Amino acid sequence: MSDLHLTRELVSALNSFLADRDESALGKVLDRIPKPVRMATQQYLKDKCPPMLGAFTGYGPVEVVRETVVFGGIDEELEEYLEGAYTIGLGIRMSNERGRNGGVGWVIRLLSDEVSAPASGELRTWAVPAGAKLLHTWTSKQRASGAGPILGALQVAADATDQGRWVRIHTLPHSRYDVDFEGSGTSEFVVDVFDTPIPLERQGE
Repeated sequence: MSDLHLTRELVSALNSFLADRDESALGKVLDRIPKPVRMATQQYLKDKCPPMLGAFTGYGPVEVVRETVVFGGIDEELEEYLEGAYTIGLGIRMSNERGRNGGVGWVIRLLSDEVSAPASGELRTWAVPAGAKLLHTWTSKQRASGAGPILGALQVAADATDQGRWVRIHTLPHSRYDVDFEGSGTSEFVVDVFDTPIPLERQGE
């Protein structure tokens, strides 16, 4: 019972570890807790918590708050929808798909938070699917025109879609730091263009 005061610290360290995988920071807390608890925690993390890009922040798991919102094309309505989600800090994940009638639509998933990327790490928090060939990645840091990050991302996505390519868009804060990187930084849109045809819409969505 004398170790109960470490519970809050352990939970905080575990949340941080799930976000940044900093084993040294977690180890400092684990070294102070009873051995059976330490061993059980380490085994659980090994078995149940493999790294999942973009699934956790320093405050805990990221949840889906709006699943599968579909827009028929890139237009002012879609831009306004993204602007609203972006303004209140929701994470955005968006991809194109081809309908059974041949038309192209956009499927959007909104997350409860944006997951930060460390300063020197890859500018992505949405993993590239296994086997997918990434043609190129654009970020809003690269925009040269006067277009803002949302419009810039949509222009890149529209151009790639016109070429028949699969496109995914997501948002993230790009930190100024590599350690304890949740927080300070710039907010970015990331557009992945794949050397793959636009996928067919999934049944039931």
